Amino acid sequence: MRRLAAIGAAGDAGEVAVPVADSTDCAQDRSPSPWRLTDVCAVWETGVFLFAADWEGASSGVVARKRLNEAERLSSVQEAELERLEAARPRWPGSGERGPVLRMARLQPPLWVHAAFLLCFLGLGGAIQIPMDPSIQNELSQPPTITKQSVKDHIVDPRDNILIECEAKGNPAPSFHWTRNSRFFNVAKDPRVSMRRRSGTLVIDFRSGGRPEEYEGEYQCFARNKFGTALSNRIRLQVSKSPLWPKESLDPVVVQEGAPLTLQCNPPPGLPSPVIFWMSSSMEPITQDKRVSQGHNGDLYFSNVMVQDMQTDYSCNARFHFTHTIQQKNPFTLKVLTNHPYNDSSLRNHPDMYSARGVAERTPSFMYPQGTASSQMVLRGTDLLLECIASGVPTPDIAWYKKGGDLPSDKAKFENFNKALRITNVSEEDSGEYFCLASNKMGSIRHTISVRVKAAPYWLDEPKNLILAPGEDGRLVCRASGNPKPTVQWMVNGEPLQSAPPNPNREVAGDTIIFRDTQISSRAVYQCNTSNEHGYLLANAFVSVLDVPPRMLSPRNQLIRVILYNRTRLDCPFFGSPIPTLRWFKNGQGSNLDGGNYHVYENGSLEIKMIRKEDQGIYTCVATNILGKAENQVRLEVKDPTRIYRMPEDQVTKRGTTVQLECRVKHDPSLKLTVSWLKDDEPLYIGNRMKKEDDSLTIFGVAERDQGSYTCFASTELDQDLAKAYLTVLADQTTPTNRLAALPKGRPDRPRDLELTDLAERSVRLTWIPGDDNNSPITDYVVQFEEDQFQPGVWHDHSKFPGSVNSAVLQLSPYVNYQFRVIAINEVGSSHPSLPSERYRTSGAPPESNPSDVRGEGTRKNNMEITWTPMNATSAFGPNLRYIVKWRRRETRETWNNVTVWGSRHVVGQTPVYVPYEIRVQAENDFGKGPEPDTVIGYSGEDYPRAAPTDVKIRVLNSTAISLQWNRVYSDTVQGQLREYRAYYWRESSLLKNLWVSQKRQQASFPGDRLRGVVSRLFPYSNYKLEMVVVNGRGDGPRSETKEFTTPEGVPSAPRRFRVRQPNLEIINLEWDHPEHPNGILIGYSLRYVAFNGTKVGKQIVENFSPNQTKFTVQRADPVSRYRFTLSARTQVGSGEAVTEESPAPPNEAYTNNQADIATQGWFIGLMCAIALLVLILLIVCFIKRSRGGKYPVREKKDVPLGPEDPKEEDGSFDYSDEDNKPLQGSQTSLDGTIKQQESDDSLVDYGEGGEGQFNEDGSFIGQYTVKKDKEETEGNESSEATSPVNAIYSLA
Repeated sequence: MRRLAAIGAAGDAGEVAVPVADSTDCAQDRSPSPWRLTDVCAVWETGVFLFAADWEGASSGVVARKRLNEAERLSSVQEAELERLEAARPRWPGSGERGPVLRMARLQPPLWVHAAFLLCFLGLGGAIQIPMDPSIQNELSQPPTITKQSVKDHIVDPRDNILIECEAKGNPAPSFHWTRNSRFFNVAKDPRVSMRRRSGTLVIDFRSGGRPEEYEGEYQCFARNKFGTALSNRIRLQVSKSPLWPKESLDPVVVQEGAPLTLQCNPPPGLPSPVIFWMSSSMEPITQDKRVSQGHNGDLYFSNVMVQDMQTDYSCNARFHFTHTIQQKNPFTLKVLTNHPYNDSSLRNHPDMYSARGVAERTPSFMYPQGTASSQMVLRGTDLLLECIASGVPTPDIAWYKKGGDLPSDKAKFENFNKALRITNVSEEDSGEYFCLASNKMGSIRHTISVRVKAAPYWLDEPKNLILAPGEDGRLVCRASGNPKPTVQWMVNGEPLQSAPPNPNREVAGDTIIFRDTQISSRAVYQCNTSNEHGYLLANAFVSVLDVPPRMLSPRNQLIRVILYNRTRLDCPFFGSPIPTLRWFKNGQGSNLDGGNYHVYENGSLEIKMIRKEDQGIYTCVATNILGKAENQVRLEVKDPTRIYRMPEDQVTKRGTTVQLECRVKHDPSLKLTVSWLKDDEPLYIGNRMKKEDDSLTIFGVAERDQGSYTCFASTELDQDLAKAYLTVLADQTTPTNRLAALPKGRPDRPRDLELTDLAERSVRLTWIPGDDNNSPITDYVVQFEEDQFQPGVWHDHSKFPGSVNSAVLQLSPYVNYQFRVIAINEVGSSHPSLPSERYRTSGAPPESNPSDVRGEGTRKNNMEITWTPMNATSAFGPNLRYIVKWRRRETRETWNNVTVWGSRHVVGQTPVYVPYEIRVQAENDFGKGPEPDTVIGYSGEDYPRAAPTDVKIRVLNSTAISLQWNRVYSDTVQGQLREYRAYYWRESSLLKNLWVSQKRQQASFPGDRLRGVVSRLFPYSNYKLEMVVVNGRGDGPRSETKEFTTPEGVPSAPRRFRVRQPNLEIINLEWDHPEHPNGILIGYSLRYVAFNGTKVGKQIVENFSPNQTKFTVQRADPVSRYRFTLSARTQVGSGEAVTEESPAPPNEAYTNNQADIATQGWFIGLMCAIALLVLILLIVCFIKRSRGGKYPVREKKDVPLGPEDPKEEDGSFDYSDEDNKPLQGSQTSLDGTIKQQESDDSLVDYGEGGEGQFNEDGSFIGQYTVKKDKEETEGNESSEATSPVNAIYSLA
């Protein structure tokens, strides 16, 4: 079959640096660098031009391979290649991928990209929008395609306007009309009905009156332009109904204790059916367990009634979806007759509760369903719900079984305390007989349910849009299955095919329409309707015929730069209809390039197997078909590779020394070179101790932390090279104890004279002569090898041997052309490598192992990428190493698919969404196959979930948290691995007026297959909205119905900017601002404050303020104490977060605190005791000195008689007492031990005995006393000044 195709890999275009192509890429006919734009990824491979915007449709096209009139589909290998190319990416700097760099300016897509968009749009069945470029819009045409429509069963809210969606695209833009109940619906005649502009969506407006029920019926939309007519599904419009509960008067239900009971709900019929739940009349939920539970029909079942069941009444509630209303039935009241009239709660936990209460035990019997057998029909893909509710005393247990097999563990789950069995996503193998077994200690009973699985039609092969060139052949296939088997009806432009004008180029063969030698007049839109008694499927597929001369899709005169000796591919993307042929020329002359060093692929790409200098030049590609030709040019520049020719070497050094690591690089001078260093594979920070130069790295003052591996990384725009060395830092050692140790040490000299002997098929003996050890014994020898097939010039470690040997037997792998060298190692470092040995090639053999790390993962929803770690040269064992990749659906008996691959990945296309596959990858070379590989399980790609969680229930836990509960989505709607359920919620408004709130969306994740969760950290007293989605590895699914809820009032946050000021020592001023988050209606503020002084704390005082008061003044009780204030705001719920501040400290508080604190310290008490003891000792010394002076005679100065009270000795002298030496009243002791006069009006003369006081020239007082004798005056010869204790202290000082 011939068809329109856009040929050429749109890659390496416009100021592009072409990556170095891996040899494995070209070996598999790969384009190593597919074109990538900001908003479009266009890739040509196996004859189809694709865009990243919609890979899903890639598999729908049929590719033109031949010009003969024969039909052919893409092979699975070709379609896998399409998917593989999407995963390919240009390798950017720093990405960690090997290979050079692809650069491209991100500009507005040029015209050729729009044209490529259009072609892809035509080939992918309308999945890509036509570009808005006017020239494209005016030139190319498209039949209509339905892009959006309402669901088949469309239930609407009677309170809202009705919308019936229908949108389509096409060129020219389509027009729309509708039918209602299979008759033309004249929109213009009904004033309430309008159609949206540039759309077919109907809007029925009831603002001016009208009954929505009048518009119920079956609607169908027709989108038409001059190339055909597309149809929507038949949309059944129904208006939601929530009828009122009929009024009824219910008598109390009288029942004997232990008897079974059923309370019937019988809700009014609604559309959709209401959700049923039981509560008491006080709106408390009825506690359910295996004895009391609600059935699927809404009735409440008691397996046996107990006395405590009378403690509440029972009301059935119905919640209607659209109106969000709950209707409550009049409550049932129970009256339980019992032999034990007292409701003794202690009997509830009695091991034999029933007999203790006098209730007779009995065997189970079924309350629902009745009898011993029943049947049930279920549709494929829906959920099967089986239910068994039994009565009995004690309460029976329910168990489920399937006759002739086990329950499907991956789909079956038990609900309602094991009374219900739910099997999700039912398929034909779930049909059969199930039975439930009810048992207690009195016996058991069983009920058998016969399940029949029917199926509405489902697609096996949905018809896809078909785009052909004039004269080509094609086919539309419409294949579906169901039970009973569906019938297929073909239509064209909305009319039965039988009544359409005859077309000699069209032939109908059951579910297939075959087109031969199509012409422009064959364009039309075909409908396939397949139906049975359980439903129908309707699909549109257009046939378009395009006649286009060749066009080039890439910019002209591209510059491509490649590295010498690498393989590269020159792409020339183009399209045309019929399919053009492409030829390549070099420098505008010569014959077509193909053969030798050149190879032209089917898609037109030119591969140059090994780039040489002479390959540089201008290459021209010419595309030709019967309508004309087009050409483009590519300029190829060949650059020298980047190589490190002097690599850093392993070194061993001591701390504190200086180390230099060399790294000399050779590169193409026209490319910018960047040299960077890594330490332990992380970017190296160049600090003060390091110096980085163009060809070396120097480390000054080496420390232990400098030990590690150092990598020199040299890169240009196109390629890179790296070399690694290890630096070992030794700790300081003691002074050498022998003469040899004192000699300078160095790295050993290189080994020499390598010789190969004992040549065998898998081994060889290598002998060498050691070099000088340079005063440090050789500890190890490292033998390295190089092979010239997979990685020529790259040396690998082979084995390591002790320093005491110079000959070793090396074990070899088959089919490797070995060359060896030896490196000697001592404590200083490594020697230079020895000169290479002669080469030795081993004979080949089949591989003995298979590649490792085999994986299968989807990169798109309809593919699976199989990857593995390729085998290296030593495990290839032979030439032309390749891999046999096999895969098949898991747990099926289908045959293995297989393909031979030369790289390390393969993409399987046309896979269902997220299904398991068995994968095997086996190595093979020219000598044979490797061992049988292990089977690995992989999965095809995931798609976005198709369903949202339903029946989302919200229960407010407190002012900041809610509890969520939802129904699990069907597993087939997840379309991948269920990662989590996710709730998106946002704060719509606050219940406080004029309070601005942020409506930023937040999310809460509930990992795994959970059915409930808690959302916390909400704002109290606010209106919220919430939506839920299912999340798999691809992303979010559709959003659930938006739920609204309101959080109750909470406690406020702390008052803002609480300030404490102390203008003086009498008052303290307090000021504050309202809380940032009131979280409700503020009713006031609470202030608690307490005075404290050091460790003493006063009584706490509490003040309450109105919500508008933000100031308060405190009268201080004393000027010394400080105050601690605690302020909080209050709502009806309670006090919120408090803020605490303290008043400033008075200036003398430090002293006061010190005094209060020191007085209680043990060390201070000890110090005072020591001082007191010292003073006592000084007093004793003073008395001793005075007693040595004896009696002191005083010269008579005046004839003054002594008083009778004056002490007197017989010899006429005075004896000085302690009181004589005390300071006079009103005086203080000076620092030199004398008595100083204070400010006083008293004269010192008054303190004498009537005599006059005398003063020295310096004004100091001289205390002299006189005595009258009968015969003579005696003048004392000693000082009259007494030695006082104070003087004694200062004399000692």
